[in-house]
Amino acid sequence: MFSHIMVGANDTAASKAFYDATLGAIGVAPGFADDKGRVFWMTPTGIFAISTPIDGNPACHGNGSTIGFAMASPEQADAWHAAGLANGGTACEDPPGVREGAMGPLYLAYLRDPAGNKLCALHRMG
Repeated sequence: MFSHIMVGANDTAASKAFYDATLGAIGVAPGFADDKGRVFWMTPTGIFAISTPIDGNPACHGNGSTIGFAMASPEQADAWHAAGLANGGTACEDPPGVREGAMGPLYLAYLRDPAGNKLCALHRMG
C-alpha cells in the first residue's frame, strides 16, 4: 500500500546513526544520502527516509502518530529496541512484550527517535 515513509530530522547525522542501528538490527543496509541531504533506507517492500523539513522550520513529531516496523520474531524486536536505546532513542509506552488485543497477541516494542517520532516494532504472535 505504501511506497515510502519520510520523517523529519533536526540532526540528520544523529538520526542516521539511530536508524542505521535500529534498521540494521533487522537486516536493512545502512541508509544513503542524496544530494539534498535526505537519507534513504531501501527494502524490497518500501523505502524509509529522513529529511530536514523543506520549509525551514524544526522537525517535530506528530502527536498520535506511530510508524510500525514488521519484525520476524520477538527477539528481532528486542534487538531493534536495544539498538535504538544505544543510539539516541528513548523508550516510550510499556516495556517490550506481548499485548493482547482485538487483532490477537502482538509482541510490541516502542521507541522515540532523536527527533521525537514514535516508532513501534511489531511481531504478530503465531
